[in-house]
Amino acid sequence: MSLLKKVDELGINAPFFPWPEPQPLSEGLPNVAAFDFALLPDTLRPWALDICERIQCAPDYVGVTIMTGLGSVIGRKLGIRPQAHTDWTVTANQWGLVIGRPGVLKSPAMEAALSPLKRLATQATELHQMEMQEHKIAVKLAKLKADEGEKVARKALSKDPNADVSGYLEGEEPEVPVLRRYIANDTTAAALGELHRQNHNGILVFRDELVSLLKSLDREDNAEARGFYLTGWNGDSAYTFDRITRGMNLHIPAVCLSLLGSTQPGRIADYIRHAVRGGSADDGLIQRFGLLVWPDIGGEWRDVDRWPDSDAKHESNRVFDYLDKLEPAAIGTQQDVDHRGEADGIPYLRFDPAGLELFLAWRIGLEARLRNGELHPALESHLAKYRKLVPGLALILHLANGDTGQVSERAVVQALAWSEYLETHARRAYASVTTPEIAAAKAIIYRLRKGDLATKFSSRDVWRPGWAMLSDRELVAEALQLLVELDWLRITKQETLGRTATVYEASPKGFDI
Repeated sequence: MSLLKKVDELGINAPFFPWPEPQPLSEGLPNVAAFDFALLPDTLRPWALDICERIQCAPDYVGVTIMTGLGSVIGRKLGIRPQAHTDWTVTANQWGLVIGRPGVLKSPAMEAALSPLKRLATQATELHQMEMQEHKIAVKLAKLKADEGEKVARKALSKDPNADVSGYLEGEEPEVPVLRRYIANDTTAAALGELHRQNHNGILVFRDELVSLLKSLDREDNAEARGFYLTGWNGDSAYTFDRITRGMNLHIPAVCLSLLGSTQPGRIADYIRHAVRGGSADDGLIQRFGLLVWPDIGGEWRDVDRWPDSDAKHESNRVFDYLDKLEPAAIGTQQDVDHRGEADGIPYLRFDPAGLELFLAWRIGLEARLRNGELHPALESHLAKYRKLVPGLALILHLANGDTGQVSERAVVQALAWSEYLETHARRAYASVTTPEIAAAKAIIYRLRKGDLATKFSSRDVWRPGWAMLSDRELVAEALQLLVELDWLRITKQETLGRTATVYEASPKGFDI
C-alpha cells in the first residue's frame, strides 16, 4: 500500500507529501486495421487515391463514403440472394459512420466522395425545373380544354336536358412532376417518408454530426421516427404512417434508407455505452452501422496543391451514372412471379458457385462465433448484422466494376476483406463498453488539462456538467478511483456542515495546469 493511500485511510490531509510519478493509463482502445484501397472497386480506386492525396485525410473516411453512396444509388433496383435456393434477399443500402477528432478532415473527405451523387442530384433538380415549366403550360392547356368542354356541354344541355355530355367534361389533370431525390439532410421522419413515397428506389440521409440524430431518435416522443429508421435499414420492409394531421394510411411498400454521417470519439463512446445498457436505445440501432470506422490519424502531412485527376473524376461520375440508369434485366437478373404470372418483388442476382462456397464457409464461421458466448452482447449484435453487410457489399462491388450475371468470387473476397477490416473498427468502438472507466479517466484528464476542472474538485464537479463520457455518476466514481490508484489524483477530506466531503486533488506531475 502506498503512503498516500495509507494517509487517506487514516483520514489525514497530506498536502506536503511528495507526489509520485503517475502510472500510465492503459490505451483502452484496441488497434484497428489500416484501410487498403484494394477494398474498393477497380473503377473507383484512382479517384479515391486522388481525393486522399489532395485532402490529406484518412482513406477510411473516403472508402466508407464511396460504398455508402454506391449502395444508395443501387437501392432497390435489384438485390442479392446469398443462398442458392431460398428467397432471402439483401438490398445494397448501407449505414456508414466515420469517427475522428475535430480537425481530422472528416467532412471534406465525405463531401468529396459524395460529389458524384450530388452531381446526380443537381441534374435531377435542373430536369425537374424544366418539367415544372412544361407542367405549368400543360395545366393551362387542360384548363382551357375544360372550359371549352363546359361551354359545349352547356350548349348541348340547353337544347336537350337529357343529352349525354360526359364526354365534353372528361379530362385528366396533368400529373405534377416528381423531383428525384438522392440525398436528404435535416428532415423529420414523416417528411422523409413523404420523400420516400415519391422515390421508391430509396434515399441517402446524410448528417455531418450523426450522434445528434441518434440521440433525438432515443426520445420517447420520437418512437415512430426510430421505428421508421430501423425498418429502413432492412431495405425491403413496408411502413405505414398513420397521422391524422397528415392523412391516414401513408403507406410505403418497402423502405430503403442509406445513412451516412460522422462524429467524435467521445460522443460515440458515450452514446454506445448508454445505448447498450438496456432500455429504449438497446434495440440494435447503433449496431446497424456496419460501415463504422475509427481510424488512427497520423503520418506526415504534405501540402498538395494541384488540380484533381480529371480522368479519375470522370470515371467516378460514369460509374454513378451507370448505376443510376441501370436496367436490372440487362445484367442477367431474375425475378419472382406471383400466381397470376406477374413480376413479384425486386430483381435479384445470386453468387456464382465459387462465390457461394466462399460465402457459406464464412457464414458457418460467423454463426459459430455468434453462438459460443465469448463475444460481448453488444459486439455480438453488431457482427450479426454482417449477414446483410457482406452480401450487400459484394453486390455493390460487382456492379460498380461493371460486371454482369452472377456475383463473382472476386467480389465475395473483397466483401469478406471488408468484414475483417470493419470488425477491428467495431471492436474499437465497443471497447468503450467493456473498459468504460479507462475512457472516462482519460476524459477527466482532458478536462483538467483544458481547465474545465480546478486542481481540487469533487465527484459532483465532474458529472454535473454532462460532458461526454462523464455524465454517469457510477462511471465517474470508478474513473476517479482508477486515477487515484495510478497516482494521477489523491483524495483529501474537507469538513463541511455536518459531514466530511471527499475532494480530489490533481497531481502537478500529471497535468499541464
